[in-house]
Amino acid sequence: MTEPVRCGWAGSAPEYIAYHDDEWGRRVEGDDPVFERLTLEAFQSGLSWITILRKRENFRAAFAGFSIPAVAAFGPADVERLMGDAGIVRNRAKIEAAVANARVALDVGLSELVWRYADPGTPVPKTLADVPAQTPGSKALAKELRARGFRFVGPTTAYALMQAIGLVNDHLADCWVRDACR
Repeated sequence: MTEPVRCGWAGSAPEYIAYHDDEWGRRVEGDDPVFERLTLEAFQSGLSWITILRKRENFRAAFAGFSIPAVAAFGPADVERLMGDAGIVRNRAKIEAAVANARVALDVGLSELVWRYADPGTPVPKTLADVPAQTPGSKALAKELRARGFRFVGPTTAYALMQAIGLVNDHLADCWVRDACR
């Protein structure tokens, strides 16, 4: 039996394959699930995505399952606890941003806000070189998120979020998952 054709980035590790096949580009809604993806994308900035995937369960435990009200209630002692947690990425600015973002998200319908930027009409990429790092839509989403007080959400992070939760479908034209993400 031959392996199905996948996007080129997905074949190097079992974690990548599972994430690609089962999650990336599939519709994610709900404030807490979108908050999780936004937080993980922010933590990924400057690192490889495999690092985040391998620490994902630790992130979930450390950040109360990405419950927005729970993370919004974190205080200085929680930040210090997280700084001492070797199971996650220990970056103070990113940890503090996650807590601040949860506090902002309490008053914003995060999922609804983000989904207003869905772009189902993006061109179908044929190669990885055809996949942009950011788009006018991700620039606009990042601008709105920052205006509302979110941190660590530039246009590249916003676009990675858009890809991750299905706002755009960047699976390559010959990838077997592409049609499942419609």
